[in-house]
Amino acid sequence: MKPTGWRRQILWLATLAMVLAACGDNGDGGAVAEDCDEVDEVTLQLQWFAQSQFAGYYVALDNGFYADQCLDVEILEGGVDIVPQQVLATGGAEFGLAWVPKALVSLEGGADIVNIAQVFERSGTLEVSLADSGIESPEDWAGKKVGNWGFGNEFELTAAISKFGVEDVELIGQDFTMNALLNGDIDAAEAMIYNEYAQVLEAINPDTGELYQPEDLNVIDFNDIGTAMLQDAVWVNAEWIAQAGNEDIAVRFLTASFRGWVHCLDNFDSCVDVVLANGSTLGAGHQEWQLNEILGLIFPATNGIGVMNTALWDQTVEIATAEIPDLQSVEISDEAYRTDLAELAIANLSGSDTDGDGYSRRDIELKEGGE
Repeated sequence: MKPTGWRRQILWLATLAMVLAACGDNGDGGAVAEDCDEVDEVTLQLQWFAQSQFAGYYVALDNGFYADQCLDVEILEGGVDIVPQQVLATGGAEFGLAWVPKALVSLEGGADIVNIAQVFERSGTLEVSLADSGIESPEDWAGKKVGNWGFGNEFELTAAISKFGVEDVELIGQDFTMNALLNGDIDAAEAMIYNEYAQVLEAINPDTGELYQPEDLNVIDFNDIGTAMLQDAVWVNAEWIAQAGNEDIAVRFLTASFRGWVHCLDNFDSCVDVVLANGSTLGAGHQEWQLNEILGLIFPATNGIGVMNTALWDQTVEIATAEIPDLQSVEISDEAYRTDLAELAIANLSGSDTDGDGYSRRDIELKEGGE
């Protein structure tokens, strides 16, 4: 547990005692609330529309895992103009998902929010180019048109440019498709491994008349070159979590959410079906690819799902304070995240595979257009 003094240690033990006293065994190693004298209504704000990026939460809802924890959870979809950390700051939701660097900017801007579960341990961001571009390393971006989305999504890229001393890079704004790359308007494109990268593999290569294959592409993974930043995490309003009883609600929420993600390790197809049933507009094949890669960003989890890897937190903070103008010369408080609530949730799931040590990606066959 992150050291925060004797008061939090006592609170951690007290909360554990309350949770375990209220819970029984769910039959698969997790704790389930036996009696619901009252059901707590809470809201989760997503970053984007329904897709496998959020499968664990939809699975927890549809399979009754939240109900098992005496919770009535409403999941709100995100969108281009929705900033989860702002929704939290204004009381529009109890829980919100956000990338760490974006949340740090909001935190520094006055949003009093706390990271209570770092669900994604790895970054999903890539820089993708066609194989004949000759771009095989960051140094090869020199003199090239390199795409990025902006809006705080570009800092892994700019950090890599700085780290490798790349000069004469022309940074080009791109939309959330890979059209600019495929049309030759840019030499490299930003892509999430679970989304835009698959979009290329779902497109026809005009040179072959067949779908693009991985060997047709060069991929730079920011995890491999040391400028990755932490992404999807569960955040709460600091004032809300400090109120009596809300830490218990948070532990129950994380218990059910983690159970949803762990469930997908052994129930892959049904988890994809749940996402599709919740209104995703993406095809089944694309959602299978996405869940496969999302699970690879979560598992294996060094300290168990949701418990912060401090080395990756430090790397994210180092990059954020160097690359993000609003955070330059700012010292990020140690109180920006905590691990005790996620650890309690994992304790509730004793017997479940909360580390996911055996997870390996499946071979997913993509179809044109992601069908």
